[in-house]
Amino acid sequence: MNLRRQPDQALPVIAQGLGKKYRRGWALRETSLVIPNNRIVALVGPNGAGKSTLMGLITGLLRPSTGGITVFGDHPTGKGLHPAVSYLAQQKPLYPQFTVTETLTFGARTNSTWDQGYAEYLIGQAAVPMDAKVGTLSGGQRTRVALALALGKRPRLLLLDEPLADLDPLARETVLRTLIAEARTQGITVLLSSHVLAELEGVCDHLVLLHKGLILLAGDVDQLSANGTPLGELALNRMRQAVQEEAA
Repeated sequence: MNLRRQPDQALPVIAQGLGKKYRRGWALRETSLVIPNNRIVALVGPNGAGKSTLMGLITGLLRPSTGGITVFGDHPTGKGLHPAVSYLAQQKPLYPQFTVTETLTFGARTNSTWDQGYAEYLIGQAAVPMDAKVGTLSGGQRTRVALALALGKRPRLLLLDEPLADLDPLARETVLRTLIAEARTQGITVLLSSHVLAELEGVCDHLVLLHKGLILLAGDVDQLSANGTPLGELALNRMRQAVQEEAA
């Protein structure tokens, strides 16, 4: 497979034999993976499966120990995110002393593809006051500001590493619904890591299942589940099978 393509023709992520090893051992091993365009991808697996490591390799925050990876045809350099990629972790790196307006100004200064009008639209949809300091906002409001910051960059690939973990169930549902609607409208590929499989049902159309640094399943859900098995049940059944095989 030719990993180098023109950026406007390349797939969001192609990994071949990708691996990452730390002193404690392998976090990700022998990973060959293609993430297609215009998918909402569920990245699932137990703690320590390698989900955050995979995201770190996609962003370039981590360097692979083996194999290679391209993002829209380019190899991550470790010198910053690919211009077409946004990344939002659970910690939501916002400055609490900034107002929402100042936060968006920061986004404009640090992203060459920034769309101020779109970012302000997303804040307006969330009914978050522009003059409020981020540190005074509720968890749900901070998440909406963080998403506006991520989406205001107009990415083609959005990486979300447990971004809803600190929200109550109603806020999770509201934020997730808004996020997916925007992603589908704007043609953004989303890679969403979550431990709550139920919230991914009917939302994600592509599955990447990791277990102990290895891929157990990867592909469009309708192809992986010809008999209509829901995504969560599909993932749990395969994880149970892996545990049974290890115990045998």
